[in-house]
Amino acid sequence: MTSDIRNSGLIGGSPLVHARVAGLVGVVMLASGSFANVVASRLVVRGDIITTSNNIAASEFLYRLEIVSGLVMMVVWLYYAMLLYRLLGPVDRNRAKIMLGLVMASVPIYMLNQVNQFAVLLSASDQLHEQVGLFLNLSRFGSLIAGIFFGLWLFPLGFLVFKSGFLPRFLGALLMFGGLGYLVLFVQAFLFAQSGQTLWNNPFLVVTHISELALLLWLLIKGVNVDEWKKRTHELTTP
Repeated sequence: MTSDIRNSGLIGGSPLVHARVAGLVGVVMLASGSFANVVASRLVVRGDIITTSNNIAASEFLYRLEIVSGLVMMVVWLYYAMLLYRLLGPVDRNRAKIMLGLVMASVPIYMLNQVNQFAVLLSASDQLHEQVGLFLNLSRFGSLIAGIFFGLWLFPLGFLVFKSGFLPRFLGALLMFGGLGYLVLFVQAFLFAQSGQTLWNNPFLVVTHISELALLLWLLIKGVNVDEWKKRTHELTTP
């Protein structure tokens, strides 16, 4: 009976099933975000607003799909974070709440910022090239602001993974180190505009992407050590 109560918040009542569902949700999040990034890289030509504007106007449906994919990514990310909260809560409930709170703070910022993306489309359709450039910049900096939380949530997440005992410690260390990626990107863009915007100019961001991918693949393929998870849960519920 006690075991049923402890596991009632897990999908299927099993930490292994729950972990694999979390990994699958993470893959959906990654796929939707990757699609949006690929479309943006095809349509947006850095330093050439006229070509960018023409590309977007000529590929309106594709650009709309990019906007929708970004929104889907954030909804799925919120669900992913809630699944991780259930899974990692027995390690440290307070830090798990901080992790979830950071995600919840980021989601509305990013989703509201998609309005700037839609303004880009409207401006491109009317061939208002200067406005296209303005709204693209607003969208970019809005994403960077939301990205502060993309980085911050990895610190409590990494700590929980590191201390869990039912997930590899190296994943936790990698996630905490990777949390610097989005923070460094924010500082580069806002304070050192000439530092460049490519991925390889920010090696921390490379670690960020590797750590996030490694976690969701581990959850999907390996799951968790069930005995260690139950041990943690027992410690949490024992007076």
